[in-house]
Amino acid sequence: MDEMLTIQPVMTNPSRKNISSVISQFGKRLFGFIRQRVNNEADAEDILQDVWYQLTATVDTEPIEQVSSWLFRVARNKIIDSYRKKKPESLEDALSFQGEDGEISFKEVLLADKNGNPETEHLRNMFWKELQDALEELPEEQRNVFIWNELEDVPFKEISEKTGLPVNTLISRKRYAVLHLRERLQTLYNEIINY
Repeated sequence: MDEMLTIQPVMTNPSRKNISSVISQFGKRLFGFIRQRVNNEADAEDILQDVWYQLTATVDTEPIEQVSSWLFRVARNKIIDSYRKKKPESLEDALSFQGEDGEISFKEVLLADKNGNPETEHLRNMFWKELQDALEELPEEQRNVFIWNELEDVPFKEISEKTGLPVNTLISRKRYAVLHLRERLQTLYNEIINY
């Protein structure tokens, strides 16, 4: 397919005007390639934008041989990078425990009965009390990030703008909070399962 390119096989600085041609020629195929390998369309679009950005940055500094191969190699690398990035841990992660029958979640226990069963209601109250106590034990920075991001659903970017802290620092703080909560809630989980 590379032989059928309407642009020169090697892009140099003067051929920067051909970037739009490359985008229109490879955009759909490249997006399909990325989309098959990531969880959702938004992630695929972000990765595709990263590929186009790298194309525009590279075309100014070095020639690109075999444009098609180069684009798919960059896309593959960007997909791998996206998987390597730390996925911020969540309350859901803190509420999932490995039981004898596989992974079980507090969420299953807490949402299992919506009929106002007194036992389930008691378990919910115990859970929220234990969570509140565990949150109080955290350093203020970790507690705040966890509450803002997980309970109030404020995006890390917005928290970063509000606090002036880098997103990676916030993600790290939330991770420590989740690890602490998971440890604390494990005891309650064991009590509920063995009850």
